[in-house]
Amino acid sequence: MSRFAPPALGRRAFLRALGAAGGALAAPGLWAPALASAASRVRAVEASEIGVTLKIELSNAPFPCDGAPYQDATAMVFVPAHYRAPESDELDLVIHFHGHVTTAERAIAAHKLREQLHESKQNAVLVVPQCAVNAAESPPGKLGQKGGLRRLCGELASVLATPSARRALGDRAIPRQARLGTLCLSAHSGGYRVAAACLRHGGCEVNEVYLFDALYGEVDAFRDWVLERKGRSGRDRHKLISHFVAGDVRRLNLELARALEAQGVACLHERRPGELTRKQLLDGRAIFIQVPLAHSAVTFEQNAFRDCLFASGLRRQLRSSWFEKKDEPRRIDVRRGS
Repeated sequence: MSRFAPPALGRRAFLRALGAAGGALAAPGLWAPALASAASRVRAVEASEIGVTLKIELSNAPFPCDGAPYQDATAMVFVPAHYRAPESDELDLVIHFHGHVTTAERAIAAHKLREQLHESKQNAVLVVPQCAVNAAESPPGKLGQKGGLRRLCGELASVLATPSARRALGDRAIPRQARLGTLCLSAHSGGYRVAAACLRHGGCEVNEVYLFDALYGEVDAFRDWVLERKGRSGRDRHKLISHFVAGDVRRLNLELARALEAQGVACLHERRPGELTRKQLLDGRAIFIQVPLAHSAVTFEQNAFRDCLFASGLRRQLRSSWFEKKDEPRRIDVRRGS
């Protein structure tokens, strides 16, 4: 791993950056960059065959936040090796919220999130914000505040457009004036609370949500979000895929499915691995998948995160064989953790 500190801004450079941020703020369709982003930093860079991982510090990360003991303001950002900035200047994001008693850095490695994004060939950037550090709780922090998700995404775009980040990413650099494209939220376990807060108060459009044995509550937040775009189709709909094991999480998933079906939303159910086809995974609006796995393995052991991304509305630039035999029960590929 190579580490570097971005150069400090002098007064004139700081004012120029502030002016540039003000110009971007007024441009239609662009995120509003956080003016505090000048204080944000790329803390570490790790390059591998599958892409580049940045450890960055964000003033709009979930923490620090008033009333909470957590102080870590970092986020792990992974840009796959095949990523290229689209001509549309849209930045597609997949934001994952980790569960209890872990960190963003451990979660991105243990759940093979980078590997699965790389294998999906999607032209998207993965972000894992640091939530409560090694804690048996999952408060949303600043992401529970109105507009919190929008501010996080805007500052992220600003930081990734800095010379330090662009130098680290090379050919994988994101658009300089990025506009929000497709936004997918993902949560494992207790991360559902942060995802639900983003759906309620985030201030920007979330297109898809993936839950990995994570529906411990907030059923109405996910129900209402799906129903918001009940009458739309394709990339304009709100799409939910929820994997679950047993117990209360299973009960709440079935409760959510019944609530959606009562409102006319067709739900798909998979009770045996691979029962649904890849086309169903692609076209479904609300998909509930029961898996015979340990709670800690739901995200990666059967490549669930990867297959959610394959079947997503993200914009792929590379060809994929994943859709071959799309009308047959899909093959389940098994991988092991580290």
